[in-house]
Amino acid sequence: MVTDLKLENSHNPPLGDGGQRKKIHPHKFTLWVAIGSIVMMFAGLTSAFIVKSNQTNWKAVEIPSVFWISTAVIVVSSITMQMALRSFKQREMNRYRLLIGITLLLGITFVMLQWEGFQQLWAQKITFKGSGAGQFLYVIFGLHALHVTGGIIALGVIFMKAFVGKTKLYSSVPIEVAATYWHFVDLLWIYLLIFFLIIG
Repeated sequence: MVTDLKLENSHNPPLGDGGQRKKIHPHKFTLWVAIGSIVMMFAGLTSAFIVKSNQTNWKAVEIPSVFWISTAVIVVSSITMQMALRSFKQREMNRYRLLIGITLLLGITFVMLQWEGFQQLWAQKITFKGSGAGQFLYVIFGLHALHVTGGIIALGVIFMKAFVGKTKLYSSVPIEVAATYWHFVDLLWIYLLIFFLIIG
């Protein structure tokens, strides 16, 4: 009978703490699905860019230096976002509020710098007419800025809740989701910038 009991237990995989298997949070799962969709979209756009760049009438574009400044801004904002998450988990709420506020301001600054970059390109007569890298740059960089704006809205909500929210439930899941998304748009921007520097 002891042997039968051992055989029966061998068919049951070990459980985690509390006797339950650890599952991914639904919000995190939804985020990763969304990230996968965004990656596929930008992969399609960059692939189309490569195909078009082989045309004889293709015109390359020199990326304005302001985009390098915006790159530094979003990288710093990713660092402050991670620091904010750490502060939240350590229940250092004053430091958390400060870092979330800084991240929010850096995100807004990034979008403003992107807009300045678009204006500089337009001043160079790089428009949607003709055939060249400029058209793709507006679309791809513009879509990225749109996704960053979505992250800014989420940060704004989190920032307000940090001051007005009164709850005893200190769940870090919303902050973790926001941090993951923010790191993603950061890495996505770096990839797009390098892509245009090499291919464009």
